[in-house]
Amino acid sequence: MNITCFDDLIAAARTQPTPQTLLMVFVDVELPPDASPAERARFEQGQGGALSPRMCLDRTAAELSDWASLAAEADQQSREWRMAMVAALSGTAGQPPKDDAIEQALNRMVMAVHQGQIEGFIPFDRQGQAVHFG
Repeated sequence: MNITCFDDLIAAARTQPTPQTLLMVFVDVELPPDASPAERARFEQGQGGALSPRMCLDRTAAELSDWASLAAEADQQSREWRMAMVAALSGTAGQPPKDDAIEQALNRMVMAVHQGQIEGFIPFDRQGQAVHFG
């Protein structure tokens, strides 16, 4: 299945044979303090910058109805985010992942975002559309 929006991801997660929990790290894009003049110019044009984690959420596929509801929930915690980096964590033996596994996975995601290692995540913009980095 081609994931073009968050609602596609919810649908795909619901079809998996094991229960899925979606892990979300909401990030903002900032200009690093040591940015060069060229990097500053690109940033002012809406390009470049560094991803900065703002908050994390986890929800089972069954708990999610659509992107609009999730974005509204995130905005209640903080409006300082531009994207959500999303990954799925599978359960075992018909049960969703345990809380400690979820917490460890979210911590690893936050560290990965800080290090710019986002290849394993699907980024979504504020409208719930998949983002492709060029």
